[in-house]
Amino acid sequence: MVAADNLSSVLGWISIACWIVVYSPQIYENYTLQSGEGLSVLFVVIWILGDLTNVVGAILAGLLPTVIILGLYYTSCDFILLSQIYYYRYKKRRLEAHAARAGELEDRVPLLSNEERPEDIVPVRIIVIRYLSALAFVVLVGVGAWWITSGDKQDNDLLDSTEEGARWWAIQFLGWSSASLFLGARIPQILKNFKTRCEGLSPALFFFSIFGNTTYALSILVKSMDREYLIKNGGWLAGNLLTVFLDMFVLCQFSYYRYMEENDARMISG
Repeated sequence: MVAADNLSSVLGWISIACWIVVYSPQIYENYTLQSGEGLSVLFVVIWILGDLTNVVGAILAGLLPTVIILGLYYTSCDFILLSQIYYYRYKKRRLEAHAARAGELEDRVPLLSNEERPEDIVPVRIIVIRYLSALAFVVLVGVGAWWITSGDKQDNDLLDSTEEGARWWAIQFLGWSSASLFLGARIPQILKNFKTRCEGLSPALFFFSIFGNTTYALSILVKSMDREYLIKNGGWLAGNLLTVFLDMFVLCQFSYYRYMEENDARMISG
């Protein structure tokens, strides 16, 4: 039992470490491109709603303050992504309006262009090596955080077993609503990827999301396989495990389009 609790705690800390860094690559990608058009607005908006319901559910469930603070951190990162999209759109419109007034408006290359120079295209294998190295670092950080806090006695149950009545049902409703929102958010992004060929989208966002969701779900399953416990945590489990499959689909999209770009680059240079 102690071993299961320790493993559950380690997996939980690794999941937290993943979610702390998950937004950074996409925020940096948007900043580098001076565009947020790789993201679907609907994807980000629904993700915000999912995080908000998750935070409210955590507060009602009486989870640890660190869990609530992390939920607020995730929500703030969502708003940063959304504000980037609209800020760079506004900036682009201002630049075009200024150029038009100056009589200098020319055919511009879109911020998201599929015509990259061959030397600018990073091979998929290099990206995989980079992400695996980053993943190893995140795992070490998670294990280190667990070791530092292992002396603190904490209750890792997602929901207290004494929760009953209206409050219990409210928590369940929020948990399943959050799961549905996280799942539904991926659909508009997947559809947008077919149009943009994943240009402007950081695969790291979905790579760390997959690992963060997987380790979080495992931390619950390792803790206990009791039927009542799994039912109480069903919303969180569903939200984590089901989104993993859609995130994997996004990574498959990215790999496919990057493979096509590499082929085109070889044909041009050859």
